[in-house]
Amino acid sequence: MMKNILCYGDSNTFGTDPVNGGRHPERVRWTGVLQELLGEEYRVIEEGLGGRTTVFDDALSGGRNGSQTLYPCIASHNPLDLILIMLGTNDLKHRFQATSWDLGKAMEKLIDQVQAFPFRPSYPVPEILIVSPIYIKEGIAYSPYGCFGAEAAAMSHCFAREYEQVSREKRCHFFDGATAAEASEEDRLHMTAKEHMRLAMALEKEVRKILAA
Repeated sequence: MMKNILCYGDSNTFGTDPVNGGRHPERVRWTGVLQELLGEEYRVIEEGLGGRTTVFDDALSGGRNGSQTLYPCIASHNPLDLILIMLGTNDLKHRFQATSWDLGKAMEKLIDQVQAFPFRPSYPVPEILIVSPIYIKEGIAYSPYGCFGAEAAAMSHCFAREYEQVSREKRCHFFDGATAAEASEEDRLHMTAKEHMRLAMALEKEVRKILAA
């Protein structure tokens, strides 16, 4: 039976190309690479949106609150075996003034939403994999993304600690995305094709392990 994986993320799931602009081709994006690595017994559903936050309303970019769109997204893609969430980078935009504590509580809210979703009796209850995002690189404030302050690079190193803790408390799976891939030198924020490949290869192992039964 085919296993369905929902990948819920931001521009690094959408596939923003920091070198050529626009968007990486489908087969270059980590979701597309993951699909090829996993094969026909799996279906990888890509739900990436540039600027998507975990829980924050962005007055400058409408429709980016990930908490508000998570429920209908799940409902539109059921049945699901795994929900992979890789969000948080956009929470570090200077206007949100998020603390490391805020980052953890925001992800906790998303997990609570998934765990409270009325899957049964019609659908199986999916596993949850939280992926902490890649680090923002130093110099981000002088990149094309001036909405990030200089503090964002250091703050991005807090994700793994906060997300791993909340994942443990909520009995979810966790993977530190920064151990597998990194942001480009071009814009300090998005992944090149090579980094998409590296992330996909790491996540393939995690997904197979989680869905082995």
